[in-house]
Amino acid sequence: MDVLDFSAKLPQGWYQIFVVIGAILAVAFLVFLWAVVFHKRGLKQRRRRRHRRGKLSVNPTLAESGGLPPVRGDDNPPAP
Repeated sequence: MDVLDFSAKLPQGWYQIFVVIGAILAVAFLVFLWAVVFHKRGLKQRRRRRHRRGKLSVNPTLAESGGLPPVRGDDNPPAP
């Protein structure tokens, strides 16, 4: 079966629609393959990372820093 025979049997304009849809599907397939390849690379890089050992530095708790400051009275102006 020849491509020209196929296009001659279709109503006018349908051949161009099939070409555009085919091009869109081809680009979508290539984007999908690209995403799969880079996702696998990202997983491999995550596995290679070394985790820090020991205690991580975190913000001190209120008990460690000395608690909250005293409550302000009405006569003390607010801090700038």
